[in-house]
Amino acid sequence: MANTIYSYFNGEIVPLAEAKISILTHAFNYGTACFEGIRGYWNQEDKQIYLFRLREHFERMAGSAKIMGIKLPYTVDELCNITRELVQKNGYQEDIYLRPTCYISAEVIGVKMHGLDVSFCMYALPFGAYIDIEKGLKVGVSSWKRIDDNMIPARAKISGAYANSAFAKSEALLNGFDEAIMLTSEGHVSEGSAENIFMVVGGKLVTPPINENVLVGITRHTVMTIAKETFGMEVVERVIDRTELYTCDELFLCGTGAQIAPVAEVDHRPLGEGGVGPISKKIQQIYFDVVRGKVDKYKEWCTPVY
Repeated sequence: MANTIYSYFNGEIVPLAEAKISILTHAFNYGTACFEGIRGYWNQEDKQIYLFRLREHFERMAGSAKIMGIKLPYTVDELCNITRELVQKNGYQEDIYLRPTCYISAEVIGVKMHGLDVSFCMYALPFGAYIDIEKGLKVGVSSWKRIDDNMIPARAKISGAYANSAFAKSEALLNGFDEAIMLTSEGHVSEGSAENIFMVVGGKLVTPPINENVLVGITRHTVMTIAKETFGMEVVERVIDRTELYTCDELFLCGTGAQIAPVAEVDHRPLGEGGVGPISKKIQQIYFDVVRGKVDKYKEWCTPVY
């Protein structure tokens, strides 16, 4: 790996230390940016970093920008090429995390979004586990409700919306939990602070539908596909009540950052044996083979860097 960490900023690859914005930047003051989190996994046998579902992430970013009414400065193909070039420049040979951001870069005061300059930047850093995925998490239902689609749409990864997640995450940690589960304003289960959620009930996977103010997760889709095609499991998308979390057979969170994170207890109520459930473990194991390009059936999801 190169000693200097490189980023993409103002249309070129530059040292991360040179990638600076002004304190007048609109996105900094008003949260008017959309972003993605992308993982790259090092495969030692192949001597290769595989970027997992790269195109799908940038397709979602394009959708987020469209929802915000701003124009993404590059095509999805161009963004994929920029990403590969950036990782190559850094020369990483380990697991990494990329954060591309499309943001309103105009240096003006005022909350309007239309008619303002838009820029794109991205960094890539070595990255391990976001949360502990080896043991079951202890989670608590948050007092902070999930934002609604008609407030700040959860299907767009808008930076300002993550204040909602930050409230829930800090509350959970300060209360002795590892993670939060957020409810909708109607009291239905939505998602974690930054993860989608799955229950295991009677051998089926159950997850909230996308109109319960959840992010349309790429890892969520990956889990649903693997469960159906590899394990022959039925996947049900339906409204979930809070108390169902207490009585389900297993529970796990998932996302690019969290990966597959089994839950051991909810609101101090143990699930199953109070550890990692067998189905959660099985899905977790195959997921890590898939993202490292070890499963031929899903190799198309893995973009090689070198």
